[in-house]
Amino acid sequence: MRIDIITCLPEILKGPLDQSILKRAIEKGKVEVCVHNLRDFADNKHKSVDDYAYGGKAGMVLMIEPIDKCIQTLKDNRAYDEVIYMSPDGKRFEQPMANELSLCKNIILLCGHYKGVDERVREHLITREISIGDYVLSGGEIAAAVVADSIIRLLPGVLSDESSALTDSFQDGMIAPPVYTRPAEYKGLKVPEVLLSGNEKLIEDWLADQAEQRTKKRRPELLD
Repeated sequence: MRIDIITCLPEILKGPLDQSILKRAIEKGKVEVCVHNLRDFADNKHKSVDDYAYGGKAGMVLMIEPIDKCIQTLKDNRAYDEVIYMSPDGKRFEQPMANELSLCKNIILLCGHYKGVDERVREHLITREISIGDYVLSGGEIAAAVVADSIIRLLPGVLSDESSALTDSFQDGMIAPPVYTRPAEYKGLKVPEVLLSGNEKLIEDWLADQAEQRTKKRRPELLD
C-alpha cells in the first residue's frame, strides 16, 4: 500500500511517521508513505499556496492550482483508489471506514489549512472527505496522521499478532472488554478469577459479556 500526503506544513508529520508501529511498517516495506510539500508546486517566487477569500471573508484559502498540479503529478505515476480531503465537515472517520481503506492500493490524503481549500478542489479533485471529529484543528496534518495510523496497523504483517487488530474496540460494533496483566494481585486489587482459570470457553463468554456491559454503560449508541 502507498499513502501520499499533501500538505503545506510537512514538518508536522515527521513525528507521527517516525515512531512506533508506523515507523516499523515503513521500514519493513509493508507500506510506503510519502509526504509532499504543496509549496513545491507553487509557481510564484514566494512559493505561497494561499490567497485571500473572494467575498471579503476573513482568513486565507489554499489555492486550487498547486493542489491540482500536485495531484496530477502523482496520478501520472500511478492510479489512486481514493483522493481524500481531511475536512471537519467530512464523513466521520470510524473503524469500518478504516477497514475499507486498508484494502486500497494507493490513496492520497490532502491536508487543509487556514480556512480550507478552494471549493473547486472539493468539487472536482476529491473522491471522499473525512473528518476525525466535530471540532476544528489548525490544519489537516494531525487528522491525516490519525487516519494513516488507523489504516496502516490493519495491514497484514504490520502487527506482530495480526489477531490483535480484530479484537480492538469497534471491530465488532462494541468497545473492548477490560484487560489485565501481571501481577495477579496488587495492593489487594485482584485480577478476575475467570481470567486465571485457563477455561477458554468461560474466558470468551466473560470477555463478550464485559464488552457488552461496558458498551451499554459508556457508548450505548453503538448498540442502537
